[in-house]
Amino acid sequence: MSDVLKSLSAAMAGVVDSAGQSVVRVEGRDRMPATGVVWSAGGVIVTAHHVVERDENLQVGLPNGESVTAELVGRDPATDLAVLRVATQGLTPATWVDAADLRVGHLILALGRPGQTVQATLGVVSALGGSFRTGAGGEVDHYVQTDVVMYPGFSGGPLATVDGHIAGINSSALARGVSVTIPAATVKRVVDTILAHGHMPRGYLGVGLQPVRLDAALQSQLDQQTGLMLMSVEAGGPAAQGGLLQGDVIVTVDGHPMRQMDDLQGLLASDYVGKTVPVRFVRAGGLQEIGVVVGQK
Repeated sequence: MSDVLKSLSAAMAGVVDSAGQSVVRVEGRDRMPATGVVWSAGGVIVTAHHVVERDENLQVGLPNGESVTAELVGRDPATDLAVLRVATQGLTPATWVDAADLRVGHLILALGRPGQTVQATLGVVSALGGSFRTGAGGEVDHYVQTDVVMYPGFSGGPLATVDGHIAGINSSALARGVSVTIPAATVKRVVDTILAHGHMPRGYLGVGLQPVRLDAALQSQLDQQTGLMLMSVEAGGPAAQGGLLQGDVIVTVDGHPMRQMDDLQGLLASDYVGKTVPVRFVRAGGLQEIGVVVGQK
């Protein structure tokens, strides 16, 4: 038994040494520094949005102990991700693994570098699930929950598997009292978009909404109990330009039922920006449909 534990202990230390070559310190706030992960050898760093509290005077501490200036490429508050760039070349990028390869009960390590050296904490994958939407409307491809202790400065750091691959970016800002990891698929999608555009496009209609119950006849006709009433319509916004009015009740957008606020937030992703979508709504007791060009938030 002693030999087994020694072997496991040595293997875990090896994972920290290996994965730690892709873990950097991020100095983007006045209090304790946080952590980031090397995305590319050319100097692209990914970290958590909430730990980058300023857009300038950013510093990154490299694995070799050197501290270099970083620029903010862009950020996506909705998924709590930010992308930085340093001028240093030849960094060691992380090797990523899809969250679909994880199983509940797998041993994992959360790594951080709030100081000069890598720190680690051991835990297990405690829950897995499908895609979900954050409170800010960001789409996350997989739900990954662990029981690791998120020590100060660990946000923005990696969740490492026992073979040294990175399953995602740890964040203490997505759920209160729960350690949630932003999976690799989400990180890739957001980083690629930010590198291409400098930001994460978000669609919007320019409306204030409130879920309301439909009358019995419409419930039967549409096979849904609720719709979204327009409590306010932004002057000159996409909805107003399309002809929607305060008091209209949206029931579908592009054929998708609109029952709750999350339904619309989830639909208006970057792919819809600039496109005309059919909006079906109730006005004066009758169903109507118009096309609305989705704006960019």
